[in-house]
Amino acid sequence: MALSSKELSALLSLLSEEGLASMTLETLSLMFQRSFNRPDHFKIGTALVLLLNEQDLLPGSSQRVAALFLLYDMFRSEPISASPFAAFFAQLLAFDDSRQNAGSQLAALSQSEKHFLIQLVTTPPRELFKKTPRQIALGELPPLMPVDISTVRVALLERQTDLPVMSQSGKSCVLSDPSPETSRDSTAAGQTADALLCGTGVKSVVDVPFEPIFMRPAPPIYSCDDDVMWLNPSEAKFVPEWDTAMCVSNTGGMEMRKVMAKAFRGPLVLQQQQQVLSEIEKDPKLVYHIGLTPAKLPDLVENNPLIAIEVLLKLMSSNQITEYFSVLVNMEMSLHSMEVVNRLTTVCFVSTNVHNEAAIATCSCLGCRFT
Repeated sequence: MALSSKELSALLSLLSEEGLASMTLETLSLMFQRSFNRPDHFKIGTALVLLLNEQDLLPGSSQRVAALFLLYDMFRSEPISASPFAAFFAQLLAFDDSRQNAGSQLAALSQSEKHFLIQLVTTPPRELFKKTPRQIALGELPPLMPVDISTVRVALLERQTDLPVMSQSGKSCVLSDPSPETSRDSTAAGQTADALLCGTGVKSVVDVPFEPIFMRPAPPIYSCDDDVMWLNPSEAKFVPEWDTAMCVSNTGGMEMRKVMAKAFRGPLVLQQQQQVLSEIEKDPKLVYHIGLTPAKLPDLVENNPLIAIEVLLKLMSSNQITEYFSVLVNMEMSLHSMEVVNRLTTVCFVSTNVHNEAAIATCSCLGCRFT
């Protein structure tokens, strides 16, 4: 993501040599956290990497010290090997001054800057952050103890092996001037940084790596003698097929569920009973959508036996009718349950409708159970 002009201006203001003269690293960290949100840290870090690689854009030693500290501070809570800029740190520490003229894009660090970076990637002492970048650039650092960063390099190599080969082969599109001018023009440097980091679109120049192009040749046109030809209809008249049930209000089903919820809790008034029986008679499939389950059947039988009879009759063709009958047989005997069983057994044997054998056998069991 490209930086906005406001973000770049705020970043360059933090890295100005005048402000860094009396600002400690702790104060610099606080001001950076106030100026930029955490989701923007990686974007800002990418811009700092470009500025560090271009001495014309970040000429002062105290500025480079501050930039190195910000790269470290943005991901201080994570192990150094997990930082997205750990590979950049390792390259800077392994950089040889004699390689700068051999086409390398990395800028050489001074001894004090490299000393400071080594302390950052190992275990920096607390008093280090109480110093100003200018003091660190002048070499006012704690004595450097023998350190071993081989573990960091091994962790980086393991992370890089997980990347695709194409990603490992990418290079930056920004090339340093092999013979930079000795005079420093801050205005020109700011304009150059704006052109490189802000750009005009969503991505800036630094976000577009120069990497090998993966060749994707176009497949040849498929030719087959028995292939089906594409037919264009010649008739211009078409008759659309409408779904007559589309957008039809389903308020009847919702009202039935509300009434049945009352039927499970207590007896319904005559008007409500007639409404339920009428709706079931109009649409027998409605019994599957009124919220009745085998566990609720005893409540319906005790409170509204007439409705229970009609609902069970409509469920005769259901594969759950045996389960409903089983619950009815095992419920506590009462006048209403005997009424429901008597009506069901009568209908099972007298009705001329064809019922499955399991339903008839179950009805016979119901008769025996309540005889």
